[in-house]
Parts: sequence; C-alpha cells; structure tokens
Amino acid sequence: MKTSARIAAVVLVAATLPALGAGAAHAGDDDATIRTGSCSGTADWKIKGKPDDGRLEVEAEIDSNRTGQKWAWKLKRNGKLVDRGTATTGGRSGSFEIERKTGNRAGADAFKFRAVNKRSGQVCVARVRV
Repeated sequence: MKTSARIAAVVLVAATLPALGAGAAHAGDDDATIRTGSCSGTADWKIKGKPDDGRLEVEAEIDSNRTGQKWAWKLKRNGKLVDRGTATTGGRSGSFEIERKTGNRAGADAFKFRAVNKRSGQVCVARVRV
C-alpha cells in the first residue's frame, strides 16, 4: 500500500512540474500557444501565437512596470522581418503590446519578437512556434 501511494505521489508531482516553470508553452481553449519569460533586466515578456480565420495571429507584450519607457521592436517569422516599430510603455502596468496577423502557410512557423529599451539597453527576446 505504501508503494502505491508513493507511485501516485510521484506521478502527481511529475504531471504538475511543467505548469510550474516560467516559459512553459501551453495551448488554451482557442488553440493559442503562449510563452513567457524574463528580459535581460527587470522587464518580462509574453508572446502568444494562434491560428485565426485562416491566418496566424501573434501578440507580444513587454511589461516593465514603468510607464514612459521607449522600446524599439522587431517581429520576425522564420527569420524574415514581418514588422518593426517603436512603442512606449503605458497604463498602470507599464507595458505595451503589439498584435500582427500573417498568412498561414503549410507547416509550423517560428516567430521571434525582440525589443530593446532605448535608454537602458535592456533586451527582451520572445519566441513561439505556431
């Protein structure tokens, strides 16, 4: 009986470990893949990719908890530039978000979002496969 309880406990712990780690990818009800992580400084990033009406939608967010920071960003798909721009953190959360839609070719696509804080040089790199 003790052996069965130990095995059940190990299985339960092993099943919950992936949910605990930062950066874990997961799919929600809407078939989205979401990844999170930390930047080179104190900011955090989040990226979400999902199919959307025959296209792919990618959302990326930088949360620095400081309003008024200027960031330069680039979004690449399979190594090719999709878009670039600048953004300023705002709101109570001190964050900014970009959202872009692209065509949905056959196979998986790798998206890379890179943002650099223009003043501090802090770098955020987020990746997701859709």
